[in-house]
Amino acid sequence: MGIRVAVAGASGYAGGELLRLLAGHPEFDLVAATAHSQAGSHVTAVHPQLAGLDLTLTATDAAGLSEADLVFLALPHGQSAALAAQLPESVKVVDLGADFRLQDAALWERYYGGAHAGTWTYGLPELPGRRELIAASDRVANTGCYAATITLALAPLIASGLADPADVVVVASSGTSGAGRSAKVNLLASEIMGDLSPYKVGAHQHVPEIKQATGATSLSMTPVLAPMPRGILATVTARFAASATGDPREVLAAAYADEPFVHVLPEGSWPHTAATAGSNSCHLQATVDVDSGRIVVVSALDNLGKGAAGQAVQCANLMSGLPETMGLSVFGVAP
Repeated sequence: MGIRVAVAGASGYAGGELLRLLAGHPEFDLVAATAHSQAGSHVTAVHPQLAGLDLTLTATDAAGLSEADLVFLALPHGQSAALAAQLPESVKVVDLGADFRLQDAALWERYYGGAHAGTWTYGLPELPGRRELIAASDRVANTGCYAATITLALAPLIASGLADPADVVVVASSGTSGAGRSAKVNLLASEIMGDLSPYKVGAHQHVPEIKQATGATSLSMTPVLAPMPRGILATVTARFAASATGDPREVLAAAYADEPFVHVLPEGSWPHTAATAGSNSCHLQATVDVDSGRIVVVSALDNLGKGAAGQAVQCANLMSGLPETMGLSVFGVAP
């Protein structure tokens, strides 16, 4: 008998990706998967890609989840806190929502609304010192998808003193699965095919999370909905800090030299989303703009992998004393 795990919110895209990863994990035994409107459905009625997994989705309640050793909460933002409060302290929890990511209650209220539930250990192992904190924690707040993409590109540059934390600009495109599985007119195939559209311009909820994780003090972010199901491509630019000199690519390469899931690509090779699909990897490349003199970093990852479910399994591995890479692929599935 391995480590018993359960997934709340298993009918969504991130929940389905969690089920896929957990079903193939050598040490995690999937003992429960819950949903709201899909409760009572066989998992293959919701996720046909999981043919062969004999599992029926049940109603989401603490009693059913409490039999697990570790629970993944893949619920909409604002819904994790109430359920987490009902789980025994002996049950470890990884929350894929935003409920426990922010340290500042005022920022939670500004960007999400409602009362702030508190702050858990932030679940991005590649940040300095974070891996050890995650391994010692029973409650972990998984990083947001945009936040993971941008933080991995930016944090080492600010930490090294190369990039000015007060002048960061991001344009990032995300696949439609990042918007969840609820039926919405703007996500219909006829609406998104052949189209790029910005949204939440100037007020995206991941901005305070990125600033908190990277040390940036001013960050302008323009998110763009792209006509693809999964993936994020972020272009992060920053001014050099006063009197700072150096090669941003070398800074990133040094920071991630021993990281299994973060890859600084060879010179001349630029990230693209398809290369990371189905993996827990993030691809990076950096240069200096010859006209403006600004640092430019391009970052790509799978928003359902390293941006959600894969990242959550990576954290769960650490929390369970397992090898961090267990059950996770470094390689994408392109084309």
